[in-house]
Order: sequence, then C-alpha cells, then structure tokens
Amino acid sequence: MADDTRPLYQRIADDLRALILSGELEPGSKLPSENVLKDRYGTTRVTVGKSIALLKAEGLVVSSQGRAALVRPRPNVQMLTTGANFRKRRDTGVSNFNAEASAQGLRPEQRILSVATVPASVEVASRLGLAEGAAVIVRRRAFFVNDEPMQLVDGYYPAELFRGTPVEEGRRIRGGVSALIEDPNGPVGERITQFVEDLDIRMPTPGEVDDLAIPPGVPLARVLRTAHTTSAAAVEVLDSRVPCDRHVFRYVIDIP
Repeated sequence: MADDTRPLYQRIADDLRALILSGELEPGSKLPSENVLKDRYGTTRVTVGKSIALLKAEGLVVSSQGRAALVRPRPNVQMLTTGANFRKRRDTGVSNFNAEASAQGLRPEQRILSVATVPASVEVASRLGLAEGAAVIVRRRAFFVNDEPMQLVDGYYPAELFRGTPVEEGRRIRGGVSALIEDPNGPVGERITQFVEDLDIRMPTPGEVDDLAIPPGVPLARVLRTAHTTSAAAVEVLDSRVPCDRHVFRYVIDIP
C-alpha cells in the first residue's frame, strides 16, 4: 500500500504474525521459505530474515541453522482450578497437574530436584504467618509434559509442623502434600478450605530461561499459592514459575 509507512521487514512480520495468531499457520507448521517470501514481497532475503528474527524474538517462531522456520509448537496444558476439581483430584491420589495433562492426552512427569530446610524469606514467612528466618522445608520440583519442561514449583512448609514427615524426604508423596495435610493421622489433620493465589507476570531470569527452555521474548507467570485449613492456618506456599507460551489457566469462581 502506497500510504503504508511501516518498514518492509515490519510489514512482513506483521502479516506472518496475523497468520500465526489466527491459526491459519498452525503450531509446528513451516513458514513460507525465505525465497518464497522474498519473491512475494519483492525484497531481499536479508529483509525477510530480519522479519523472521523479529518473530523469533516474540517467541512465535523457532528455527535453527539449515532448517525451515516453524511456528513454535505449543503443547498447552489447560489447568482448571475449582474447589470441586481439587477435591476430585485429591480423592484419586493423583496430582491436579498429572490428571489434567493425562486427560488431554499428554504424558506428564514430575521430578524432585531437591529437599532442604532453609530460613524463610520475608515473602514466604508473611504468607505462612511465621517470623522472618523461621525454618521452612522447601521441596523443589520440575514438571514436564512429553519430556518438555513446563514449570518449576517450589513448595514451602513450616518445619515445626512437618519435621520428621515425608515432606522432608526426597521422594514423591501419594496424592501430594495436600493428602498428608488432610490425613487425620498426619501432622496437620485438617481439611484444606482455601487457596489464595497471587499472580505476577515478568520476564524470566537467565536461569529460568535455561531450565524451562524459554524462547526469546516469552514472559513468565509466577503464581504464589497459599493453602489454608479449617482453622485458617496457612500450611503451604507453592511458588510456581510458568512460561506463558505453554499453559492456559482457567479459574472458575463460584459466587454463593
């Protein structure tokens, strides 16, 4: 268009982005080759390459030397958060993440990275109702779907409550720590009645980029979830870091 003042590389990128976001170019599909785009727009491969580089920086496209550029595959996991859903998953002994991923035909895996007792940060202490520096047990895990890293989750637990329990052990707990919390013979013995979640969207740190294989330009969602029991005690804080290009969160809020 004669009145289009956008640089040509920007216009090419805008056109391709529109095709990707509309679904016309599906995840995993090849972009038109540089030669095809060069001829279509009457330009050079250098200009086309600049357009594709822009889409790579936005996390929409992946490419490697000698291979065609692809629309980034997105094995999205839809996480449904409701009280009824939590209770249903809890009763089966299968974690919500594993159950949701499996129900979508995906292959989930959780790996325990480390378990340690550490001083509580200001952030964790305030959510657990502890003094800053009080001892907490931290369980660090990585979640995968089809062998692709999906999220990092650190769980924090008051050491005074959970010392000497399976929370201190570097192994999986059937039904998750929530099952232990609600076990009448466990360290808490109370029903979980409320989750409070704080959501923060930011760019990932270099370590998170490496651990979660996050492409350039993709932000990260940090979700802090605090679990409260019938006595209003805060017994767990989950610190989850989730790349924004591979999850869909759905919250259902029932209004009494």
